[in-house]
Amino acid sequence: MILAGVRGPVIAGAVLIASILAGACSAGAGAPPTDKAPQTPSGLPVPRYVVLKFDAVNARSGPSDDHRLLWVYHTKGLPVQVVAETRDWRRICDPDGGLSWVHRRTTDGRRSVMRAGADPAPIRKSPRADAPVVAYLASRALASLDHCAGGWCKVKVGAASGWAAVDGLWGVAETPQCR
Repeated sequence: MILAGVRGPVIAGAVLIASILAGACSAGAGAPPTDKAPQTPSGLPVPRYVVLKFDAVNARSGPSDDHRLLWVYHTKGLPVQVVAETRDWRRICDPDGGLSWVHRRTTDGRRSVMRAGADPAPIRKSPRADAPVVAYLASRALASLDHCAGGWCKVKVGAASGWAAVDGLWGVAETPQCR
């Protein structure tokens, strides 16, 4: 919980006590325990990956057009991780660690990855380190993602299709990438 303009251990302690009391009161309210994750407005899990749908996507400081414009993304197909959402807005983490809010209409559920390492990554014919190389994924290049298994991801770039090692690909980690 963030309290604007209020800091210090007294407030933090009060918030903690209030949280414990609220939990104790609701625990006896007769609601059965649930193993389900909290439902998001979209019904989809958070975090999750999506891609930017357009060549120009406004990144804002909060979930509305009234919030300050932070920057504009200029990469259609850029993989981003949704880390929070409202009905119409998605808080995203980008490959450079930037956090911002974008409108949901500017994202697409398709998947892509970006080469995060400085050196080109080999795309191999099969998911084995000794398999023949069919192409290379240059640093910061994007590739369409089919699926990942066993430390390898099936990717496609132009006419080249094959397997790239998960290491050095941005857009596949299960954990939140920005804090």
